[in-house]
Amino acid sequence: MPTTTRLATALMIAILAASLGACDEEKSPPTASSAASAASATAPPAASTAAPPVAPPSASASAGPSGPVHDCPAGSSGDGSFSKPCDAKGTARMMEVTWTGKIADDGPSFRVVNKSPSVILYGKIVAYFYDKSGKQLEGKDSAGKALPSRSCTGNLFSGVMKPAEKAVITFSCLKKEHVPEGTAAIEAEMQMVGFADSSERKSEYYWRNTELTPDARPKGGAKK
Repeated sequence: MPTTTRLATALMIAILAASLGACDEEKSPPTASSAASAASATAPPAASTAAPPVAPPSASASAGPSGPVHDCPAGSSGDGSFSKPCDAKGTARMMEVTWTGKIADDGPSFRVVNKSPSVILYGKIVAYFYDKSGKQLEGKDSAGKALPSRSCTGNLFSGVMKPAEKAVITFSCLKKEHVPEGTAAIEAEMQMVGFADSSERKSEYYWRNTELTPDARPKGGAKK
């Protein structure tokens, strides 16, 4: 081959090799998968579409409505329930209880008057005993424990007592043997009453005055 031709051929090979090297240095365009990867790496995270957790209701929100069982009689306040009766103070009374002065074999008898404007079914009576000097005497319970008074609870009236109704009653839970020796006077207070519903077979609401029945009670009690 002539020298001139060999030189031309070598020059062309050199030019072609340089061109191929330049092509190898160019970056190829990203594929679809690589583009998606790049986007997920650089794009900010999308906002969550899940709803935030709901806080549980507070105790006050979940509690049901509360209120008194019944309107209380004038001068008293409370729910009117058995556990939270309408509480009164001072000398307020719904019933007057007076000893007849007699003690029969089945126990002492009392005159009872319903002074309230409502029908009474339930009662709690507390009886006190005094000697001739007016000193308060102690009684005893069934176990022989000394007690400052004797109480009876329940539907005590053999039915109901209407407003202003009067009755003479011997309470079955206050027997002759419960009266202390030396008793010259018995006094009693109806500490709590239950007002009958329309059927007169159960109590609808309750009233109470614990100030009438302290453990230590002078003869004559709380005066009107």
